[in-house]
Amino acid sequence: MQKNINLTDGPVLSSLTKLAIPIMATSLIQMAYNLTDMIWIGRIGSDAVASVGAAGMYMWLSNGLAALAKMGGQVNVGYSLGSGRNDEASEYADNALQLTGFFGLIYGMICAVFASPLIGFFHLNSSQVIADAGCYLKITCGLVVFSFLNQTFTGIFTAIGNSRAAFLATTAGLIFNIILDPLLIFGIGPFPELRVIGAAIATIFAQIIVTILFLYYAAKDSSIFQDVHVFRRPNPACILSILRIGFPTSIQNMLFTSISMIIARMVAGYGDAAVAVQKVGSQIESISWMTADGFAAAVNSFIAQNHGAGKKDRIRSGYWSAMGIVLLWGIFCTILLIFFPTPIFRIFITEADIIPLGIDYLVILGVSQLFMSVEITTAGAFSGYGKTIPPSVISISFTAARIPLALLLTQTELGLNGIWWSITISSIFKGVFLFLWYIIFQKKEMEIRLSRIE
Repeated sequence: MQKNINLTDGPVLSSLTKLAIPIMATSLIQMAYNLTDMIWIGRIGSDAVASVGAAGMYMWLSNGLAALAKMGGQVNVGYSLGSGRNDEASEYADNALQLTGFFGLIYGMICAVFASPLIGFFHLNSSQVIADAGCYLKITCGLVVFSFLNQTFTGIFTAIGNSRAAFLATTAGLIFNIILDPLLIFGIGPFPELRVIGAAIATIFAQIIVTILFLYYAAKDSSIFQDVHVFRRPNPACILSILRIGFPTSIQNMLFTSISMIIARMVAGYGDAAVAVQKVGSQIESISWMTADGFAAAVNSFIAQNHGAGKKDRIRSGYWSAMGIVLLWGIFCTILLIFFPTPIFRIFITEADIIPLGIDYLVILGVSQLFMSVEITTAGAFSGYGKTIPPSVISISFTAARIPLALLLTQTELGLNGIWWSITISSIFKGVFLFLWYIIFQKKEMEIRLSRIE
């Protein structure tokens, strides 16, 4: 097991990169799994992709609720460690895991009981698509507590400077998932052919494996986890601090997903094939945002610890170092999606009438990849300070604008492509405005620091 990385001393770029590489590797492996999953499901047909796409929206929505405990726990643990208060960091980890378990069980029960009306929201056309979507939802979201715990464990391990534990645990789960997927989907060897249900079962088993490994690594940790006892009485002060920091991010993520669900319902009006295109296209597009999200998590912990230690110069250097790397990645992803959409989309869906729709999606969304990467990384920097409101305000405002913009653009000759352009245009504005807000914030921080010196 790798020792925890010291984020408050030593070369900035080296410390940040050592923390970021396992997180980014985890994101890339997660992306590889998602894409592999889509390849297998795509071989069943576009109807199966549409089923997973509709049910997957509620899994996406659950991530917003999971972010409440994860973000609040990660920031508080990082800040406490940077301030030299390890006992306090353990207590925050304790309460974050308690909140995670509670929210995961509640959300799972709601999805299991109300699966039919939840899927009915999308107004899908095929009865088979609706039935498969309901089964997928009951399995993946009904047992979502494991996904919740894995996200919070990832945040806490990142906060203590040990992103390698999250990498190893997640990688093991994803490898297990990649192996089990085709066996259960197509019924290879002694396994039954379960199709969409097989994909759901494989996902849950993989998440359970990841949780078990996180518990193993937590038991070996000597920095904070030796003092974590999830069955002791919660600390109201810790809970409130976690909720205060995590609430804006949680609301932002859940509103973002809710708006995306409304957009998905608009997409469904163009047929189940359009739903399949959005599902596959978004998975391909994740090559950009999942990697940026991984780097943002590293920036979050780096800034949280250095903020706790009062090292403002390291914070500034860390942000710009991260931004330089993310900008290069965003440019690469933009080039990839705009200039090579056809061979990429053909990997997942081969139906001739659907491929042109997929090409349009990738080209249009490719325009915004650079700006999306900037937004995600800057949101991580704000969150490291415990300032989760600015990224939430920007994200909610411009994401909400997608609905009227999509309604307007779809009335033109753009049609379905008008929806994709509404997503790209809003992403560009989010990246630009959040970046400018952070620059102003940093300038004010510098002015306050200089005034104290004087």
